[in-house]
Amino acid sequence: MKLLVIGGTGKTGRELIKQGLAKGHFITAVVRNPKKIKFSHKNLNVIEGDVLIPASIEEAFQGQEAVLCALGHKQFIIKTTILSRGTKNIIAGMAKNGVNRLICITSLGINDSRFKLGLYYTLFTIPFILFFYFLDKSKQEKLIMNSTLEWTIVRPGQLTNGKKRTIYKHGSHVGHYILTKMISRADVAHFMLSLLNTRDYMNKTVGITY
Repeated sequence: MKLLVIGGTGKTGRELIKQGLAKGHFITAVVRNPKKIKFSHKNLNVIEGDVLIPASIEEAFQGQEAVLCALGHKQFIIKTTILSRGTKNIIAGMAKNGVNRLICITSLGINDSRFKLGLYYTLFTIPFILFFYFLDKSKQEKLIMNSTLEWTIVRPGQLTNGKKRTIYKHGSHVGHYILTKMISRADVAHFMLSLLNTRDYMNKTVGITY
């Protein structure tokens, strides 16, 4: 397939690119700084662009069959709307170019999965460190849910840099109210790519942890 990866310089985004190429997909990666992509491939096209500037990413949507969004940032403490504004532009770009399939990563602990990241996140990390970040992720989810796209929102537990196992739990029941469940970025990427071959979780949210 021809796939557009948003957020390709992040750790999950890099896994999406590498695993997607290994599966034989044609990958276009939109990144703000192309120098951060440290590898090349005959099926990889890197486009410099910023999701907050629609004109800079419009070309990237042309001819794509699906969009994999791993958009993120490190502005946790201050109030931010980067994720929601960027996602709004992604949805508009997809609609304009006839791209209908969107698979986007957010997190457990958001909207109807609230409290499912365990007590440590529920009582400390989210309210005191990630409050604005999670608030923006919530807005991001709602924009996707209210779109006319064929979307899937993937909500991982605490992300790690562990190896790809390809054995994990996924579904609406995933997560824990007391314990913080984890999942590697490699396995999140593996799951997101697997969703391209099925209509399971179409227009649904899905949690993923070990």
